[in-house]
Amino acid sequence: MIKVHPLEAAAAAAAPSLSLPSFPSSPSSSSNYITSRKETFTVWMKSLVMQGNGCTVYDENGEIVYRIDNYDKKCSNEVCIMDLQGKVLFTILKKNQWFFRRWVGDRYNDLNLNTEKFHFQVRKSLRNIVKGDLSCQVICVNGQTSCYRVKGLAAGKSAFQITEENGKLVAEAKRKESSSGVLLGEDVLALEVEAHVDHCLIMALVTVYGLLHNTL
Repeated sequence: MIKVHPLEAAAAAAAPSLSLPSFPSSPSSSSNYITSRKETFTVWMKSLVMQGNGCTVYDENGEIVYRIDNYDKKCSNEVCIMDLQGKVLFTILKKNQWFFRRWVGDRYNDLNLNTEKFHFQVRKSLRNIVKGDLSCQVICVNGQTSCYRVKGLAAGKSAFQITEENGKLVAEAKRKESSSGVLLGEDVLALEVEAHVDHCLIMALVTVYGLLHNTL
């Protein structure tokens, strides 16, 4: 069996069924989430807690940097993106508006269902529903807005791009290949994030994309 990433996946499989796996410390989990170079992550749409619903993200060194643990619930209405130690970095909530659904997200864990103050919102635009596109509006602290677009690619629902409103590529995800060229399952993605982009925000958008397509 091909490993998703070095040691952590195997360790999780051998972990006791009711205890949290013991992970090695990761210096990147507490560092800034923006770097000056392009970075590649491995996104496994599986939680390491009993390999339940969720997501585990590895950096280029095979260390866990982000995780989502939904346990036995799939497509939850509330999802928390955490670092390796369990600190909540983003909280994402699903809201229903008429027959449309939208997702809102905010830093840390201070978001609730009644507030309209959030860091970003994601919803499908009417004209792009058939195409499978969705538009994302990022609300900044200073009141400025920056629009992103998440577009599925022809390679399958696991492949998608995140671009700025002007079309500039911000991040791209596609099925990961092993070092020998073997294509891994649709739940294992290689995520490339451009330089000077907030990794945590990108992971929030990747999470919403997974919720939209019932893969998380």
